[in-house]
Amino acid sequence: MPDLAPIRRALLSVSDKTDLVPFARHLRELGVDIISTGGTARALRDAGIDVVPVDQVTGFPEMMDGRVKTLHPSVHGAVLGRRDVASHMEAMAAHGIEPIDLVCINLYPFEQTILRDDVSAEEAIEQIDIGGPALLRSAAKNHDSVTVLTAPDQYDHVVTEMRANDGATTRALRRDLAAAAFMRTAGYDTAISAWMCSRRERSFPSLLRLTYAHELDLRYGENPHQPAAAYRDPSDAGASVLTARLLNGKPLSYNNLNDGAQALTLAQDLARTAPDDAYCAIIKHTNPCGVAARPTLGDAWDAALAGDPIAAYGGILATSRTVDADTAERIAGGDGFLEVIIAPGFGDDARQRLAARWKNVRLLETPGFDRPRPAGIQYRSIPGGILAQQRDAKLAETDDWVHAAGPEPDDALLAEAAFAWIVVKHLTSNAVAITTGRQLVGAGAGQVDRVGACRIAVEKAGDRLPGSGTVIGASDAFFPFDDGPRVLLDAGVTCLVHTGGSKRDSETIALCEERGVTCLLTGVRHFRH
Repeated sequence: MPDLAPIRRALLSVSDKTDLVPFARHLRELGVDIISTGGTARALRDAGIDVVPVDQVTGFPEMMDGRVKTLHPSVHGAVLGRRDVASHMEAMAAHGIEPIDLVCINLYPFEQTILRDDVSAEEAIEQIDIGGPALLRSAAKNHDSVTVLTAPDQYDHVVTEMRANDGATTRALRRDLAAAAFMRTAGYDTAISAWMCSRRERSFPSLLRLTYAHELDLRYGENPHQPAAAYRDPSDAGASVLTARLLNGKPLSYNNLNDGAQALTLAQDLARTAPDDAYCAIIKHTNPCGVAARPTLGDAWDAALAGDPIAAYGGILATSRTVDADTAERIAGGDGFLEVIIAPGFGDDARQRLAARWKNVRLLETPGFDRPRPAGIQYRSIPGGILAQQRDAKLAETDDWVHAAGPEPDDALLAEAAFAWIVVKHLTSNAVAITTGRQLVGAGAGQVDRVGACRIAVEKAGDRLPGSGTVIGASDAFFPFDDGPRVLLDAGVTCLVHTGGSKRDSETIALCEERGVTCLLTGVRHFRH
């Protein structure tokens, strides 16, 4: 086959009509005849562009509410027929099939449709394209002769090549476009399969196929010797650091994205638990090092920073409210430094103040912060495979907790305990958090024994532990012995929150009863590795 393949006849059938009219005009200027279907044909005719309706090619009308229109030998034969095989060309001539040299199709918007909260199963099914994927695969298979397009951002490149090559495209371009077409149909089928599986009781399919869209290449991964890239889940409509608007600063790194995702999720969990307050969460190496709840965002920032100002240096901040001028002034006024600030929005004055304070600070605006995120499936790669689990979206449900020892908790104490429980959920295991006045003051994270996590949390808290008042000690799992709780109670903890379920729970409960410390059992474990 020659390298150049001339385009004389094109089939255009698109749901996304972005740049359709100018693209079609360019094709007509280059002498290309255009076949089209339904709404695409109407849009082109309304723009004054000559179009051959597909039913004129097939001899059959579009039928069954548009379900059947291009599924016909006069269309697929025109695309699949090999120009270098005499028998193919003879068969096409015998049956009056004229070759189609370019196919431009973007599929029914199934992925966008299923993101709607009110979508019905019937609506979703009607957005499953059948003829479109079949034509894309046919054209991609025969890319030696046929140019296939699946997205508006490909139009200019094709037109440029055609103008440079007397109406033809190169084999290299056709091969790249064919690969993109197969990638598109694979992703489309994966989205449909995932949706179908989500409607069954069985959560995990027997064969897992994942499709993520390349978002950006990263300078490197966790370390400079590791190449890295970021991929976006096209089916996820929630707030995300990958879809956030970068308002200031240089592109984010692998570690920025990883830490930022953790900070955003913690801020969202806190806001969902008690939405009337403002929250600030400072993350370092995926662990919270400063977290606080206050009536105003500025006060929440001050309290979060005071929880561990040393660890907060170079950290990532996520807030639950738009950053206003007062909060920005407080953030920028100190001696610290933040890599990234994530918020539902930034006031103009706040944005200018933060950008002036740190030229390269990344300001990420996250639309949809308040939108609930479904539990979904979380994946983690390991050598030789992938682990899959439902995302831990469980919040502090204090009505289900068991009061096991000490004074009866009132609503204020339960609110304090819920705050601590959400914070410890976001620490890596083994994890212990100490909070007071809904402020994280000490955290022991990622330890191989729980008593060690208790000691580190107490040491980190230091003189930030008050001499009186409510102090919460929260553990992400049960205490196997009473040695860890003893460390916390000796340091001044007045309320202990943990999963319960240890064979030696009675020892911890007896210790709390003896010391007059409220002990709450949640029945929920929050390991995070």
